[in-house]
Amino acid sequence: MANKKIISKKSLDFFEKYLNNAAPTGYEWEGQKLWMEYLKPYVDTFITDTYGTAVGVINPDAKYKVVIEGHSDEISWYVNYITDNGLIYVIRNGGSDHQIATSKWVDIHTKKGIVKGVFGWPAIHTRKSDGKEEQAPKLDNICIDIGAKDKEEVEKMGVHVGCVITYPDTFQVLNGDKFVCRAIDNRAGGFMVAEVARLLHENKKKLPFGLYITNSVQEEIGLRGAEMITQTIKPNIAIVTDVCHDTTTPMIEKKTQGHTEIGAGPVISYAPAVQNKLRERIIETAEAKKIPFQRMASSRMTGTDTDAFAYSNGGVASALISLPLRYMHTTVEMVHKNDVENVIRLIYETLLNIEEGETFSYFD
Repeated sequence: MANKKIISKKSLDFFEKYLNNAAPTGYEWEGQKLWMEYLKPYVDTFITDTYGTAVGVINPDAKYKVVIEGHSDEISWYVNYITDNGLIYVIRNGGSDHQIATSKWVDIHTKKGIVKGVFGWPAIHTRKSDGKEEQAPKLDNICIDIGAKDKEEVEKMGVHVGCVITYPDTFQVLNGDKFVCRAIDNRAGGFMVAEVARLLHENKKKLPFGLYITNSVQEEIGLRGAEMITQTIKPNIAIVTDVCHDTTTPMIEKKTQGHTEIGAGPVISYAPAVQNKLRERIIETAEAKKIPFQRMASSRMTGTDTDAFAYSNGGVASALISLPLRYMHTTVEMVHKNDVENVIRLIYETLLNIEEGETFSYFD
């Protein structure tokens, strides 16, 4: 594995298609269908739930259960108010950033199909008049223009309060080894755990436990999908993958955010929700297999699905392996190809280093 290419052409084609597909929080199912179609040759069966979380299962009859997990949703907006002259005001669905919205194209999802629009913004010549300070973009002053003359025309186009809105920005490769797109947070996680399943299948590795490759929904609004599916699976172990910040870019204070960067390897977390012995097993695996890694400390909570798994079912041994990312919650989220491959390697090798029935108890 150390010298073997991880991401194949087929894998990358899937990743691009998966990222380009819109799957906002609460509307993840089309992305989940793509993910399940890709994963199908590598698993024995699937579990799905009412809200759309999807799980591919290897060895479904095994009593000892290990989860590897990412989340499938992306940040978005909701139509909140339509003015008489046909402009649309929005509220967040997840952690959407109002400061990047201006001048962006949007897709409004309706029963009639996609309606295109733009977040309009006044020209620079008009924003500072009468000695008043120039206004910055805020949630109450950004609005979408779909080219309609009034509210009635907006509604005839199929747009109404509650329609979900996404950005159409698509996958790009920058400088040969940087993947750039919206929704890498955290569709990269779903991609990486699927690649682990593919490698297990192609390398004919037999696990002594049930493996639950999980792609949860609704993480962006409070870890909700993970909260639900962990009650269904009732795992013994959960290894979660999400993204974390590259703190080497401007305007990020390392004294508070720590030092993590793209290209330097997966990031292994220290936090109360992270079970220490499981984390140490991951670190031992990384060292033994010469997989580069970084460390990160989180105060109180990780803010990821790790927290949902850890504190469920009386306590599940959980750990977090993060993919460092630049420009989180923007349309140009950026990760390094080597980090993606090394997260896949680290999860894969860790699974091969876990024995059936391990409790990771401090008292053994």
